[in-house]
Amino acid sequence: MKENIAISKGAEPEKAILVGLITPTQDEARSLEYLDELAFLADTAGAESVATFTQKLDYPNPRTFVGKGKLDELRQYIENRGDIAMAIFDDDLTTKQVANIEKELGVKILDRTNLILDIFAKRAQTASAKTQVELAQYQYLLPRLTRMWTHLERQRGGIGMRGPGETQIETDRRIILDRISRLKEELRAIDKQKAVQRKNRGKLTRVALVGYTNVGKSTLMNLLSKSDVFAENKLFATLDTTVRKVVIDNLPFLLTDTVGFIRKLPTHLVDSFKSTLDEVREADILVHVVDISHPNFEEQIEVVDRTLREVCNGADKPMLLVFNKIDAFTCKPKDADDLTPRERCNTTLDELKASWMAKMNDNCVFISAKKGMNIDELKARLYTMAREIHLTRFPYNDLLYQDYQD
Repeated sequence: MKENIAISKGAEPEKAILVGLITPTQDEARSLEYLDELAFLADTAGAESVATFTQKLDYPNPRTFVGKGKLDELRQYIENRGDIAMAIFDDDLTTKQVANIEKELGVKILDRTNLILDIFAKRAQTASAKTQVELAQYQYLLPRLTRMWTHLERQRGGIGMRGPGETQIETDRRIILDRISRLKEELRAIDKQKAVQRKNRGKLTRVALVGYTNVGKSTLMNLLSKSDVFAENKLFATLDTTVRKVVIDNLPFLLTDTVGFIRKLPTHLVDSFKSTLDEVREADILVHVVDISHPNFEEQIEVVDRTLREVCNGADKPMLLVFNKIDAFTCKPKDADDLTPRERCNTTLDELKASWMAKMNDNCVFISAKKGMNIDELKARLYTMAREIHLTRFPYNDLLYQDYQD
């Protein structure tokens, strides 16, 4: 279905350059941060980022995304290096932009969505995840048919190709629309199966781990459930939903690890994974895991909150904010006579604790899942929240439960 840029084991990674814009709504610092994340995405997909380019524009050039001068700079760099295989752009590109850029640079052109889809395809393991990824790929491909070389019946690797003509495009469009329809039917059948599975779990309290990608949800899942869920320092390490039974003291509940969120995630990707996120919608408690060592963790919180409002249709669920990776937190404390504004880089962990505790009415905890720091405090918070819901469903068990002791 797609052109896979993943690198086979032992092969030399494809080298890539990264391109982003500085706009009135995205200053230089934020643009560079997005490009750092794009480099991490490229690394996760198996490519090696060798250079980063930015240009200051009011809006993307409708023909080539960047201006003519910057495009010449990119071409010159690629020619001088001689080993660049692709150029990755930090925003979605139109069919016209991809064709024009490809003609000028002579290398493979990808955008952020294309890259994320490649990672999704590599990470998907279950039938549900694979179906959802394929649906997202076709939805991405549909408006880009003019770049295909041959008929979809003979050529499955659509992304990254050029088109043969209007008649063929219309034929291919019908093929894709038919495939999208069949995939949606398959997902509906899978959803019914999952609904039965959730129903069979009974009335146990459901707790879902949510958060930005690569914040340590799977590591925390392994720690709490004593299981072996796949976890690594890569974006979207977890794509398939995992459910485990956890018992804290004498209280059982179900803990779910979900796919991570990310900035600039296109709507059709969220739509494709709504069935996976049913676990989030049906959870009784959300545990929002945050990487407090990240310089812009507050923006990541906003991204997750915004996506949750969309996924859960604004439902108000009990939430525990878990600040992870306190072992990796760093800052440069301000001197007493320093009058410069306080920023993340000069705010201490104790100051962040005090501010967020006040903001969340003490409904947050600071831990390190990797080092096992403050896990007892986290368990105590989870026990209290889960017990409250559990006793509404099993009131006769009230005498069986004592307050959780560390």
